[in-house]
Amino acid sequence: MKTNIAQEYWYDLPEELIAQEPVNPRDSSKLLVYNTETNEVIIDKFSQLVTYLPPSTALTLNDAKVIPARVTLFKESGGKIVVLFLVNEWISTKQGPIPCFLDRKGTVGDKLFFPDKSFCTIQKQEEGLFYVEWDGSADALLHKLDLYGVMPVPPYIKNSPLSRDELLEKYQTVFAKKRGSSAAPTASLHFTPGVFQSLEKAGIKKQYITLHVGLGTFAPLTEENLRTKTLHHEWYETPDTLQLNTDITAVGTTVARTLESIGRYPEGDERRLRGETDLFILPPYEFKIVNHLITNFHLPSSSLMMLVDAFLDYKKAPKRVLELYEFAKTNKFRFYSFGDAMLIL
Repeated sequence: MKTNIAQEYWYDLPEELIAQEPVNPRDSSKLLVYNTETNEVIIDKFSQLVTYLPPSTALTLNDAKVIPARVTLFKESGGKIVVLFLVNEWISTKQGPIPCFLDRKGTVGDKLFFPDKSFCTIQKQEEGLFYVEWDGSADALLHKLDLYGVMPVPPYIKNSPLSRDELLEKYQTVFAKKRGSSAAPTASLHFTPGVFQSLEKAGIKKQYITLHVGLGTFAPLTEENLRTKTLHHEWYETPDTLQLNTDITAVGTTVARTLESIGRYPEGDERRLRGETDLFILPPYEFKIVNHLITNFHLPSSSLMMLVDAFLDYKKAPKRVLELYEFAKTNKFRFYSFGDAMLIL
């Protein structure tokens, strides 16, 4: 059952607008440009991003690298069980059991075997999540996932014609660097070397943060989230060269969330460089760091959609998120992870 605030962010979407694969080339995706000062809405291609960004802006991207975290394991009985490893926090801390989603019921104590007979053991179950013990190193587990896993694309991508190897490439940004994410920072999937080259020629600088996407992206919103205005924790890391006291274009909600999280701490605070965030951004919210936002079109009633609406509210935009989404639907934009993009100025 949807909460009242979630109902405010509900919309219906024709199935044919749910993108099952990215366009080729990546930067030929549509770009909806919304100028919040003039209320102008423009339809263009992502390859023309340089036309709209202020030359003085610092383009800030998430260099998290998605791992093939969904893998078919086997019970001692021989039965198959699909496991989605949420390793982002575990890789950061190297402590405790690993949270997972299972596609069917598991029992505490069950051993779940990889094809090479190595295994993990279900230790506990809490709030719909299972936690497994892995006796080896993080590198050893990542190697198993590289061998046997598939990319953890969302369940609405169910008719994709892409093979496992194609998804390994397509569900990954061209600049992905730091491994550990359980989902792609999808607003960044549109970037190509050509787009970066055009931005560089225009004098637009880029910088990177890391936020490994984990449970916060997959879990549905609860009354507790809405009451406390917090989400599940996700780990982040930023370079000590990160520029914050300038015009910032955040590429994606993961970047916006990270920047706004570290913006709460004073200069010199260690939490500006690394830590965990449970920040839930929804209207009204006073953005401290982000000036412009590049984002995809998100699932109804999601925390990501609420963040976008909070940004529009902060910018005192005449249009709010549902109105922009209706415009996008009318103009046949493609939605969700492999869909088109929006730039809010």
